[in-house]
Amino acid sequence: MTPRLQDWASPRREWFEQALQALFADSWPTTFGEMCAYPLRTGGKRMRPLLVLAAYEAVARNPRDWKPALAPCMAIELVHTYSLVHDDLPCMDDDSERRGRPAVHVKFGDGAAVLVGDALLTEAFGVLTRASGLSPQQRIDLMASLSLAAGHKGMIGGQAGDLALGGPVVDAESLLEVHRRKTGALIRSACEMGTIAGAGWPDERAALVRYGEAVGLAFQLVDDLLDMDQDQGDGCPPSHPEMVGVEETRDQARRLLEEALSVLEELPGPVEPLAKLAHYTLERTF
Repeated sequence: MTPRLQDWASPRREWFEQALQALFADSWPTTFGEMCAYPLRTGGKRMRPLLVLAAYEAVARNPRDWKPALAPCMAIELVHTYSLVHDDLPCMDDDSERRGRPAVHVKFGDGAAVLVGDALLTEAFGVLTRASGLSPQQRIDLMASLSLAAGHKGMIGGQAGDLALGGPVVDAESLLEVHRRKTGALIRSACEMGTIAGAGWPDERAALVRYGEAVGLAFQLVDDLLDMDQDQGDGCPPSHPEMVGVEETRDQARRLLEEALSVLEELPGPVEPLAKLAHYTLERTF
C-alpha cells in the first residue's frame, strides 16, 4: 500500500483487529476456539473490511464514528476467511500454506478445518445480529447483502463454476462470470454493507454497489496476472490472460478502475480512501 493509504488504513485496521481477535475467546472446547482464531491471525491486508469502512465514511453523517461499521467489518472478514479455510482443503484447491503458514487442515486436520470454516461462517451472521448502533432494518439489510454475496448466487456459485460443476469454463465471458461471483460478490457486498451501516441514501448505495462490482472484478483480473507463473490445477479453468492475452487483461482492469473512480463523483463524503483502494487493486502488479 502507498504511504498515504497506509496512514488511513493502519489505525482503522488496528481498531478492527482488536475486536476480531476477541471473537472466539469463549468457545467450547477451548482448543477449538484456538483453532478458529488461528486463520484470523495469519495476517492479510484486510481489503474487504477496509472497503466497508471507506464506503461507510463516504456516506455517513458522522464518518469519524466508526462503531456502526464494526459488525459488518468483522462479518465480511469472517466470511472471507472461512472461504479460504475451505478452499485450501484437499478436496478443493489442496493448498498446504496460507500466507506463509500451514493451512488449517495441515495444522489441525481436515475435519477440524471443515468445522473451523463452518464456525467462522456462522459467527459472521451472529456478529450482525448483535451489532450495536444499528437499527433492526439495517441489520436485516446487512444480512441480506452478505448472504446473497456468500451464497449460491455469489461466492459459492463462483466456486462451483471454478470446480467445473456446471461443465468446463471454456470462454472468457464464462470465466468473468466465475470471477464476478467467486471474488467480486464479496467485494461488492463490502461496499454495500458500508453504505448500509452509514445509512446512505438509495442512490448512494447503488453507486457504491457499482464501484464494488468494478473493483471486485478488477481485483480478480489482477490476481490472474499475478498467478500466471503458477501451474493450473486439474479441473481449473484457464486464467483470463491465457484466454484473451496479458495486455487485454491489463486494459480491462484499467477500464474497470476508471469505471469505479467515475462513480465516486456521486458520493457526498470523503472519497479519497475509496479512490486509493481502487488504485491499489491495480498497483499490485502495474
